[in-house]
Amino acid sequence: MLRSLYIQNYALIEKLDIGFDSGFSVITGETGAGKSIILGAIGLLLGQRADVKSIRKGASKCIIEARFDVSAYGMQPFFEANELEYEDECILRRELYASGKSRAFINDTPASLAQMKELGELLIDVHSQHQNLLLNKEGFQLNVLDLLAHDDAELAAYQKLYNDWRQARQDLEALVARAEQSRADEDYIRFQLEQLEEANLTDGEQEELEQEAEMLTHAEDIKAGLYRAGQVLNADEGGVLEALKDCQNTMMGLRSVFAPAGELADRLDSVYIELKDISQEVADKEEEVEFNPARLDEVNARLNLIYSLQQKHRVDTVKALLSLQESYALQLSAITSSDEDIARLEAQVKELFSQVTAQAQVLTEARTRAAREVERQMAARLVPLGMPNVRFQVEMGVRKEPGVHGADTVNFLFSANKNGVLQNISSVASGGEIARVMLSVKAMIAGAVKLPTIVFDEIDTGVSGEIADRMADIMQEMGDNDRQVISITHLPQIAARGRAHYKVYKEDNEVETNSHIRRLTDDERVEELAHMLSGATLTEAALNNARALLKLDK
Repeated sequence: MLRSLYIQNYALIEKLDIGFDSGFSVITGETGAGKSIILGAIGLLLGQRADVKSIRKGASKCIIEARFDVSAYGMQPFFEANELEYEDECILRRELYASGKSRAFINDTPASLAQMKELGELLIDVHSQHQNLLLNKEGFQLNVLDLLAHDDAELAAYQKLYNDWRQARQDLEALVARAEQSRADEDYIRFQLEQLEEANLTDGEQEELEQEAEMLTHAEDIKAGLYRAGQVLNADEGGVLEALKDCQNTMMGLRSVFAPAGELADRLDSVYIELKDISQEVADKEEEVEFNPARLDEVNARLNLIYSLQQKHRVDTVKALLSLQESYALQLSAITSSDEDIARLEAQVKELFSQVTAQAQVLTEARTRAAREVERQMAARLVPLGMPNVRFQVEMGVRKEPGVHGADTVNFLFSANKNGVLQNISSVASGGEIARVMLSVKAMIAGAVKLPTIVFDEIDTGVSGEIADRMADIMQEMGDNDRQVISITHLPQIAARGRAHYKVYKEDNEVETNSHIRRLTDDERVEELAHMLSGATLTEAALNNARALLKLDK
C-alpha cells in the first residue's frame, strides 16, 4: 500500500511530502485547490505520458516519488521476471526534465515506462470520474467477469491457442496468395528454366572458353613465335644448344690442367639438359597449336550464348546463372507441391480452430458462472444504496468469430425501477446511479483481487444524504479488509468516515501560488467538515453537526 508521496516542482506544487495510513482515508479541498494535480503526479508514476508543461515554472525538472509497502502482496515474480531487486518497500520515481527527457526508476534502478505501468497496475487503482464511462465498454465488462471467474490460466491457454490459430491462418492465406501468383507465372518460369537447362552450363567454363578463344584468334602468331624460339635453341648451325655443347666440351678438356673447369663443365651440363628439355617442349607446343577457324566459331558461339543469357538475366557469371536455374527449379517444385502444402495448412488451421473453440467454451462456462455471481452481488450491494427495485443483468452472447479474449460478448443491463426495461447501463442510469454502480463494481472486484491501494476521485458525485452514508460504508468496509482506500470527496458524510483526513489547499505569496496537502488534527477535521456543511461561514450548528458525524467513526 501507499506509504508516502513526494512531489517536487510539479505544476503548482513546489514541494510536497506526505505519509498515508492503511485503511480508509479521505482527501478534501476546494475545487481548484490541487487535488487533480496530485492525481496527475500519481499518474506519472503509473507510466502515463509526461508533459514538460507540468514542470513548475522556473524549475529545470520535477520529481515524483512514492513508497509502497508490498510485503504482503506476493510481488516477487514481477521483480524476478524484470531482473529488478525486490524489497518489502518498493520505491517508484519519475523525473521529468525541461528538455523533454523523462526517466523512470523502480527501487533506484532505471526502468522502462512499460515496466512502471505494469507494476503500477499491481500497486494502485485510481478511479476518476471519467472511468464511469467504462461501465458501457465491453472490454471492461469482460474483464470484470474474468476477475470474478479467476480464469487467468484458462484465458492464457486460450490466447496461446488463438495466436497459434491466427498465425496459421495468416500463413495459409499467404501460401494461397503465393500459389496463385506462382501459377500465373508458371509458364514464364518453366520457359526460363528450360532455356537455362538447354544451355547445359558448367561452372568455370566461361573462363576456359575465353582463354581458348584468345589462343585460337592468335594461333598463327603463337605458332610462328614458337618456331622461331625452337630455331634459336636447336638450329644445326648457330643454335644455342650446339654452342652450349661446345662450351661444355671445352671445359671438360681443361679440367685436367685447370680444376675449376670441371665444376663449370658440370654446371654447363645441367643448363644444357634444361634447355634441351625446353627446346623439346617448345617443339611440342608448336605441333599442338594450329589455326582452326571452325573451332574458333564454335567457341565464340558458346560464349555469345553465355553472354546473352547473362545480359538477359542481369548477372555477370555462369555461377549466377546456375543459381538462377536452381531457383527456377525450386519455384516449379513449390508450384507442384503447393496443393499439398495448402491442404496440410488447411488441416492445421481447422484443428487449431477446433481447439480454440473448445477452450473458448471453457472460458464461456467460467464467465457464465461469474456472471450469475456478478448479478447476485450487484443486487445485494445496490439495494442498500437507495435502489430497492434495482435489476442488474449480465447479458452474454457469442461472437461471429473468436477474438483475442474469447468468443463471448458481454453487456451489463440495468434498471432502477420496477416497470423499467433492462437496457445498457449508460443509456438509463443517472450520474448518481452510475457512481453507485461503479462503486459496487469496484468493491466487488476488490473482494476478488488483492489490490493494495484504491483511489476514488469524487466517485460520490451526484449522491447525498443517506446514500452517501451507504457509499461510505462500502469504502470503509473495503479499507477494513487489508486494503488501503483513499477517497477524494466533497461530501461531509464520506469525509467523516475516514481513518485519516487530508486537506488540499492553495497559498498565495507575492509572486506565486502553491498547492499543499496536510493531515488534519481532530479539531481541524471538525472545522473542515463544518465548512463542508455550511460553507465559508462557520456556525455552531455546523460545528455540532460535524462533531456528530465524526462520532460515527468512534
